Order: sequence, then structure tokens, then C-alpha cells
Amino acid sequence: MPLTSTKDFTVAIIGGGMCGLACAYGLVKAGIKVDVFEAAANYHEIGAGVGLGPNAIRALKELGLFDAILRATAQPKANQRLFYMIAGAGNHEGVFDYANSSGEEEGNEGLGVYRPVFLDAVMPLLDPSITHFNKRCVSVEQSENGPQLLRFSDGTTHEADLIIGADGIKSTTRSAIIGKDDSRLGFSGTYAYRGLIPIDLLEAEGIKTDIRSRPYCWVGVGKHIVTFPIKRDTVLNVVAFYTIGDGSRLTSEHPHPWVEDVPEAELLERFSDWGNDVLTILKHLKQPSRWSIHTMHPPLKSFVNRRVVLIGDAAHAMVPHLGAGVGQGFEDTYALCRLLGHPGVQKADDLDDILKIYNEIRPPRANMVLERSFRMGKIYENYGPGLYDIPEMQQRLAGMWEPVWRFDLQGQVSLAIKEFEKLKQKQ
Repeated sequence: MPLTSTKDFTVAIIGGGMCGLACAYGLVKAGIKVDVFEAAANYHEIGAGVGLGPNAIRALKELGLFDAILRATAQPKANQRLFYMIAGAGNHEGVFDYANSSGEEEGNEGLGVYRPVFLDAVMPLLDPSITHFNKRCVSVEQSENGPQLLRFSDGTTHEADLIIGADGIKSTTRSAIIGKDDSRLGFSGTYAYRGLIPIDLLEAEGIKTDIRSRPYCWVGVGKHIVTFPIKRDTVLNVVAFYTIGDGSRLTSEHPHPWVEDVPEAELLERFSDWGNDVLTILKHLKQPSRWSIHTMHPPLKSFVNRRVVLIGDAAHAMVPHLGAGVGQGFEDTYALCRLLGHPGVQKADDLDDILKIYNEIRPPRANMVLERSFRMGKIYENYGPGLYDIPEMQQRLAGMWEPVWRFDLQGQVSLAIKEFEKLKQKQ
């Protein structure tokens, strides 16, 4: 995309992950001068699969990115493949089929995406000159009306009229919103073991569950596993969750590192009492990585302070039990790009009113999804003797995704823009 600027203000995005690059694309498309600062030496972040729900797909379509991402995944289209919850232990009895309870045939499309594939799809759409690698932001110095100042670990600085924090759960820019002494991060008590397995290999081993055709959530007591196919249904993305204690409350931030390579024996031991298909999958999960799952506690009430604004995990890092975290980041991105791209936002003095609108619509929505995600994990991990039986699981799971998937974000932003236009007319 050519670098053409029609707006009289500049933006610096901290973080070149999925949301950071999507935001850069949306802003450049809107005629805004953007620089992206990424701490790593390149864009190849840790490989993992993410699920994009219908709301995330709509946001990416509105940003003009979805077709490129779909091509990169080699998938012909997004598919209606809703989760089937089955028991992790025993013979993997069916617990709840979301496809039979969603109530609507259309509008439930999803897509599994490998993170590096997403980045590889978006990078060619951006002018390379806007990206700056090996730039770890260490502080943000705010000005009341003038440019905001970024300081980096290499001693360099950068000024911009607006700072967008897309620097993930360990965000540095978040301190500009809540202060340096308030991290808000809590350990959920849950570890996630991640890995990728060729589906042909599992089928050759005689796995009975149809893992190639749809996502599954294998539920049990104190643990659950999520599997879904990616790379044109040739690779199984596996995330095995194991919770220490009852998972009823968050504890203080877990010691670093949060992501570690662990012995395969650790994973197999923790799921040794589960059924054959699960053990077949886990035996082929070579060199698993163990992630300490953190979340925001309590959630941020504001994503904006003066001319610093947060998107994605920097704003609302959530547990992954609804598969909705990255989707909320893309909703943030769509809303912010559309607001900043409005013709009534031309100079730095226009930013305050438009950021106020962003801050009115995004925290309530994202925090609802954050809290619902935490609740969903508790449901998954309470299936078993003396806990939830199949009828109770069906009751608790019904309708959990609909408020996430079917929210009219485009309509909400349109209404907010109308209010902004009325305000501008009065000025």
C-alpha cells in the first residue's frame, strides 16, 4: 500500500503483532501517517493457531484485510464449523453440539489461522518504511497538547500526536493509562500446552474422532483440550489446558518466563486418566510449549488517557476459553480506524473528541467478553462425577457465543459517529 498522508496528525503504533499490523493497514488506508515499532528483530512471533469468529471476520472484512488473509490460509472460504463438546475421559461421549443449538444456519462462519500466516498476509500490504524493528518501548511521556514522546531501550526517541498501544498482555503503553505501579495482570491458575500435529499422522494412528472436519472441546474435571484444523485442514492446532486448584480466583502474576518448552512426559502425566483419542493426540504433541495464562484483573475501565489509546491484549487481555480475544482486538482496530479516518478528524486537536467516543464504546463490550471467557473456562472444567452432568452442561453452554458473534459493531460505530458529527456542528 502506498504511503500517502492526507491528515495533519501522526500516529505511532507500539507492537507489530496481529492487531498492530491490522491497525497500521487501516490507518494508512485512511490517509494517516503511521509508524510501527516492534520490539522483535522481525515479524515472526511465536507460532500458534487462533480461531476467528464471525465478529472478527466482519471486522477484518470492513478493514479490507480478510480476502488477503483467506488467500494466505489456502482455505476456499470461512466455514460453519462450530464447536462440539465431548468428554475427554472414557469413550469421549458427546456433551453438547453447538451447531445444533445456535438457532441460525448463517452468520456463524469461523476460520482457523496460524499467526505467522496472518502476519505474512498483511506485511506485503504495508510500505516497509513504516516499520521499525528492534524497538522496545520503555516509556511513554505524555504531553497535554503537544506530541507524545516514546523512549526505546536503544536510547532513541520518537514523537507522534497519537500513541496506539498494541503491545500485548505485557504492555508498556498500558502504564500511560493506569500508572507504572498498577500492572492489573493476574495468573488464572491455568497452564496451556500448545502444539501442532499433522492430521494424517493422527488418522494413521487410528483416531476415531473426526478432528479434520470441525473444532472440538474435550471437557473434564480441572482440565480441557481445544483442537481445530488449520492449514487447509491438514494440521491440528492443539491447546491442552490444565488448572491448578479450583480456578476460582486469580493469583499474583506468575514468575517469568510465561512460555516454556516442557517435557512431553509432563503433559502426558496430567492427562493420563483420559480416553484413547486424547492420548493419541498428546503422544504426538512433540516439544510442547507451556503457557501461563494471565488476564486483566480487575478489567480496565478506560482504554484512553489523553492521546494514548490501547487495543487488543494491551487493553483487555483475557483467558482464551471463548476463542474471542483476538476478535475483540480486531473490533478495537476496526472501531479506532473508522473513527480516526472520519473526515471530521483532520488535525491533532480533533483527536480528543474522537478518542472519547472510542473509550465510551469499547471497554464495556470487550470487558463483557473478558468476563464471559473466564466463566466459560469454569464450565468446561466442571464436567464429571458430582459436578455438571450432560443436561446441566447443555444449559450452561447454550447461548454463550451469541453475544460475542452477533454484536452489531458497525451499527454501534455508525451511531457514535453521528453523535460526533452533531458535536462538530455545534462547535
